[in-house]
Amino acid sequence: MTLPVGWSARRPTLDDVPAILAVVHAADTFAIGHPDFDAEDVEAALTAPFVDPALDSWLVSDHDGRVVGWTVVDNPTGVGREFVGVFVDPVRAEAVRVPLLTRMLDRVAERAAERGLSALTVRTTACAPETRWVAELAEAGFTRAKRYMRMSRTLTGLPAEPPCPPGVTIRPLHAGDEADLRLFHRIFDTAFRDTSDYEPVGYDQWREHLPPYARTWDEWFVAEVDGVPAGALQSSDQALEQDQGWVRTLSVLPAYRRHGVGAALLRRAFTVYAAKGRRSAGLGVDLANPTSPATLYRSVGLNEAWWTDMYEQAVPAAGV
Repeated sequence: MTLPVGWSARRPTLDDVPAILAVVHAADTFAIGHPDFDAEDVEAALTAPFVDPALDSWLVSDHDGRVVGWTVVDNPTGVGREFVGVFVDPVRAEAVRVPLLTRMLDRVAERAAERGLSALTVRTTACAPETRWVAELAEAGFTRAKRYMRMSRTLTGLPAEPPCPPGVTIRPLHAGDEADLRLFHRIFDTAFRDTSDYEPVGYDQWREHLPPYARTWDEWFVAEVDGVPAGALQSSDQALEQDQGWVRTLSVLPAYRRHGVGAALLRRAFTVYAAKGRRSAGLGVDLANPTSPATLYRSVGLNEAWWTDMYEQAVPAAGV
């Protein structure tokens, strides 16, 4: 890749996590106003099951040896689309973003060939302040696919949790019970089948990726209607640095939508977050989701915090 004179590129190792995190924090603060990654997120990206840092990631250092750019491929299922994250120090290193992107597109082409595909769709994101990045993506052949919205609400003075609708009960997930985990996965998998971007993952693979969430088991819930499983809510600790409880997924089976199940799950999660002293609750919503979840989220006090656009292009396999 072409870099400024005196700058260099190399593959990262886990020893680089603190330096990478500094770059990601600088990029996030410019894009959304605050850091959105922690060291565990960076380590997880470098040790993900379908990522080889020696092939799928790059670091760029300036002439003083300071890490100013990082890029990595993400594909948590090993099937379907690839996602490329490109992070640069917005003050020192915007000029290296395109070289990093170009190298990663070449790598996606190689990964497509390795998987025996003729082409592979790659995605990346841009937030409102990143106007230069949006122009660079357009120049590289990307088009906007959809918009995601981050929503949040304060938990200060949270009202007492109201009674659930008639017949609806909310209980904690029994994390030590394999049958309950299988039930949770079935609800999640079934509920997301009617969303356009969902890539199904079997139970065994889903289960394999759960250990990082063990710290939030008491923030996972199952909803039942007249004793029948109807919905599930998964939390994660990804926003703890902002003192925020985070709803990672909310799943309601089609037959039970618009019956108060989703709202009851969210209110239970908010109550538990508040009891732990969290200042706010948050989640992300795909505005292309046909179930129109943003309406539900606003009904329980969540409001738009910021948005990010997803861009994509189809990359032909290397050698095609």
